[in-house]
Amino acid sequence: MKLQRVAKTLIAAAAVIFANAALADVVVTKSGARLLGTVAKIDGANVTLKTDYAGEIKIKQSEVASIETDEPITVRLSGGTTMAGTVSTSPEGTVVISGADGSINTTVDKVAMTWAPGAADPAIDEGRRKWAYEAGVDITGKSGNRDQLGTALNASATLQGPTDKLMFYTGYNRQETDEVKSADQFEAGIDYSNNFSGRYSWYVRTEGGFDRVKDVELYNVSAFGVGYDAIKNPRQTLTFRSGISYRYEGYETPLVEDVNSAGLDFGVMHTYKFATALMKNSISYVPSFDDFGNYRAIHDSSFEMPLLASRWKLRIGVNNDYTSEPSPGLEEMDTTYYTRFILSWQ
Repeated sequence: MKLQRVAKTLIAAAAVIFANAALADVVVTKSGARLLGTVAKIDGANVTLKTDYAGEIKIKQSEVASIETDEPITVRLSGGTTMAGTVSTSPEGTVVISGADGSINTTVDKVAMTWAPGAADPAIDEGRRKWAYEAGVDITGKSGNRDQLGTALNASATLQGPTDKLMFYTGYNRQETDEVKSADQFEAGIDYSNNFSGRYSWYVRTEGGFDRVKDVELYNVSAFGVGYDAIKNPRQTLTFRSGISYRYEGYETPLVEDVNSAGLDFGVMHTYKFATALMKNSISYVPSFDDFGNYRAIHDSSFEMPLLASRWKLRIGVNNDYTSEPSPGLEEMDTTYYTRFILSWQ
C-alpha cells in the first residue's frame, strides 16, 4: 500500500511538471540551450524571457534558433506587417505566426517588436507625450524650550515626449518659531525645453511668487536660451543652460530699491538614477545687466527613494536661496533642509 501511495504521488508530481512544461513558452538557442518561461518581449535585438527559476533572461535575438509560444502575442515584422497569434518554429527554422485570419511565415531576425494583444505598439507609445504628476508634503514640529511648526506643500505636472518637456510647478513653505514667522514663501512656474538637434535644446521659463520674510512682496524671473546635454544616457543626464533673462523683485520696504532689469540666465541640471533611487541637483544664477553684483542664485540637491507603496516616495534634500542685495538686516543666504513625502502618478 505504501509503495502504491508513493508511486501515485510521483506520478502526480510528474504530471504537474510536464503540464507546466507543456504550458510554457520555449526558446531554443543556436547552441542548443532550451529555455522555458514566458516570452515577455522581442525588440529586434533581444528576446526577454520571464522564468520562475532565474527571473528575466535576455537572449540575443541573433543567437535564437526557434521560438514557441502557447498564448497569442502581437508581432510586428521589420517590414511593418503586424499580426496577433501564437508563434511556432518549423524544423527548417521558419517562424510561423498563426492568427484568426491565417498565418505568416518569417524568420527570427525579421521580428522587430512584440507586445501583448490589445496593448499599444511600444514604438508608438514611446513617441507619445505623457503626463506625470507629483504632490508632496512635509510637516515638522517641536515643543518644549522652543515651539516650532513648519509646513511645506509642493506639486508639479510634467508633459514629456521624446524631444520636449513641459513642466508646471508650485510650492508654498511656512515656518513659525516661537510664534514668529521664519519662512513664508510661495512660488509657481513653467519650464519648457525642446531638443531640436541631438544634445542641443532651447528653453523658455518663468517663475513668480513672494518671500515675505525676505521682504519680497512680488518677484518674477523669466528667461529663454539654449541648452547643451554634456551627458545624456538612460542613467544620467547633465545639462547646461545659458540665455537672457528678465528679473523683477518688488520690496515692501521703500528703503530698498526694486529690481527691474534684463540680465543673463545660467543653469546646471543633473540627474543620476540608481537601481531604486534618484539623485537630482540644480543650480540657477541670474545676474542683472544694470549691476552684475546684483544677482540671485538658487541651488537644490535631493535624494529620492521609493517606499513600500509603489506610488509613494521619500525625498530628502537641501535648498540654498542666495540674494546678493537683500533688505537691510536680512541675511543673503536662506538654507532649507527638507524631508518630503511624495505621491506620484500618471
